[in-house]
Amino acid sequence: MEVLYFAWVRERIGLPRETVETQAATVADLVEELKAREERYNAAFTDLSALRVALDQELADFDARLEGVREVAFFPPMTGG
Repeated sequence: MEVLYFAWVRERIGLPRETVETQAATVADLVEELKAREERYNAAFTDLSALRVALDQELADFDARLEGVREVAFFPPMTGG
């Protein structure tokens, strides 16, 4: 699946996107897999309350299932103005 990173998440990880092979059942499981890869992922995913996730461009929760999902995007909350 494609994993996209936006704003400071991209800055901490150092990539705008990557293709990830995963056995994760949920977004939270995917995050744990990514955090175990390298410190930069761990730094990006330390505080999940500071992140939002979208699955195939629809907002989702971290307990959302990944079955059939092609794209996961991580980004900080956005504010209008």
